[in-house]
Amino acid sequence: MRRPTRRALLAVTVAAVVAVGAGAGCPRPPAPVVLDGAWPASSAVGDFDDVTRAWTRSAQLRGDYQLVAELHATIRSPAWRAAWIERQARHGKLSAAARAQLETEQRAADEAALEISLVLTTWDRDENDLERGAKASWRVWLVDASGAEIPATEIVRDKRPEYVLRSELPGFGDFAEAYVARFPREPRLLGPGVERLTLRMAGARGGLELVWAGQRE
Repeated sequence: MRRPTRRALLAVTVAAVVAVGAGAGCPRPPAPVVLDGAWPASSAVGDFDDVTRAWTRSAQLRGDYQLVAELHATIRSPAWRAAWIERQARHGKLSAAARAQLETEQRAADEAALEISLVLTTWDRDENDLERGAKASWRVWLVDASGAEIPATEIVRDKRPEYVLRSELPGFGDFAEAYVARFPREPRLLGPGVERLTLRMAGARGGLELVWAGQRE
């Protein structure tokens, strides 16, 4: 697949990308989030749905008369993982020991990689193939505050049951595919002083850009 040039990507980003918050069509920019990478205190763990909305960004790429691609991305930040743990413990009526084990597993996953849930819908179903790596129709990478590009180390399909995906992932519908993108767990992406994190997806048809602005405490 021919990769777009930076100039072409910039032109598409300016002219054809509609970036919104977790709620489609929201006219206001999404609220900033704390990008320090720290786990919240137990007393500060938020409601799962609220936290998911806060950490989700969405965008659409449109052609002349049709939707080319729609992307929803949710960062599995420590704040998101903490809320997910509480949700799992409540719904599953977990014992204290089971809940502690779940937290241990989530902390280990957070240390191993920066994970982002991706929900992608494409007009051409053959182009919904992020798991194909270098052969995929789209390239996905992060951009830190200095402008450095960090490619995904891997992107895999989220093979959990559909009812789970629908309950957890904004934007997941009948024609969507769910993925987990993994990036290096580096302080420049999520760490003290981080004020901005950008995810970009680009292919022969154009590109999308999603931005998480950092909130200063």
